[in-house]
Amino acid sequence: MKLFPYGHATHPQWGMAANLVLAQLRAQMALHGYASSPTLALLYITDHYAAHAQEILEHLSAELPEITDWSGTVGVGIASNNVEYFDEPALAVMLCELPGDQYRVFSGVAPLGLAFEAHTALVHADGHTPDVAELIEELAQRTDSGYVFGGLASSRGAAVQFAVSGNGNVKGQGAASGVFSGGLSGVAFGPEVALVSRVTQGCLPISRAHRVTSAERNVVLTLDGEPALEVMLRELDVTLDEPREALQAVRATLVGFTEPAALADASQTVTRTGNFGPDVLVRHIIGLDPQRAGVAVADGVTEGMELAFCQRNVQAARADLMRICAEIREELEPQEQALETAAALAQSEAEAAPHAARGIAGAIYVSCTGRGGAHFGGPSAELQIIRRALGDVPLVGFFAGGEIARHHLYGYTGVLTVFTGKFSR
Repeated sequence: MKLFPYGHATHPQWGMAANLVLAQLRAQMALHGYASSPTLALLYITDHYAAHAQEILEHLSAELPEITDWSGTVGVGIASNNVEYFDEPALAVMLCELPGDQYRVFSGVAPLGLAFEAHTALVHADGHTPDVAELIEELAQRTDSGYVFGGLASSRGAAVQFAVSGNGNVKGQGAASGVFSGGLSGVAFGPEVALVSRVTQGCLPISRAHRVTSAERNVVLTLDGEPALEVMLRELDVTLDEPREALQAVRATLVGFTEPAALADASQTVTRTGNFGPDVLVRHIIGLDPQRAGVAVADGVTEGMELAFCQRNVQAARADLMRICAEIREELEPQEQALETAAALAQSEAEAAPHAARGIAGAIYVSCTGRGGAHFGGPSAELQIIRRALGDVPLVGFFAGGEIARHHLYGYTGVLTVFTGKFSR
């Protein structure tokens, strides 16, 4: 297994940041243990650079001619190993060395064809695309595993995506610049690219879950046969007779939904940290309907769903992030470890340089724009938790307007995916 070279930098001038990243990539490619012949690059930029996306891609492509495929997007924040860049000009790149027949970059001008057997996929999407959640679900259905991961671009400017395919574009689609807006793009991976992916939630249920017994479009009317508004006010311990206090409480509250099909597996509803499991989708409360005693939410609701009122919780988010990191380590570490593996995993944080013995070639982390920074206790605290749990591993990612995992579009979550390095032939 070869480690994936990666680099990250911030600078008011994108050219300076790009050259700092290139210097890091070249230095790592010359080191023993790092991939020296990568062909796929993952590129993430903050929205400070969105207007220069085409120039950035052209510059990096010219400086890295051996890279035939590019994928990535923009975020109000981006992530790398042990650091996040929020609301500042920055970019991050990771170079992946994968078998050429085991991945395909796809976009609107190079759609994922039937000729490629997709096992899973990294997906970047524009949240303004009509029916984006349905498009994500449709893409997941086209993979053998039914699992895709990634997120929606987040930007105060253009919501750009990067997608350059070494296999070319679809005939008749015209020339492609490699920078897109709208729709979906990303990288599909074949069955020989081994990945481990986990979803971490950032909200804690206030009380038990309720069954939705009547609903109309996005308005929940009754829960367990009771008016939904009365149930919510009771659980929040507020009353409409004191509207200011009630409004403050409602603004701090979200709802977690579970589809009826997922309710058979209760273990997926709440984890051992008390957080929601991966089958729960968190959505905003967008209004109240006093006439019908209903609660309006930012998604469609159907009878038979389970609903739990919840709130963001710093300690619960930290605990659940540590939980998924522990699960990933547990899956990658054999019960009987080789001496090299045991030594690498036992190293102190200061000595924990990237090491192939950890079984991780690289990682992608997509987190919600509402989770970064202070939500975890300080700048870069979220990424520092991952580093302490996994050690120094090559990692890039971004803070999204919605996170993608399995066939769902989540909110207030983090999606951590690692390449295990078992694809070497």
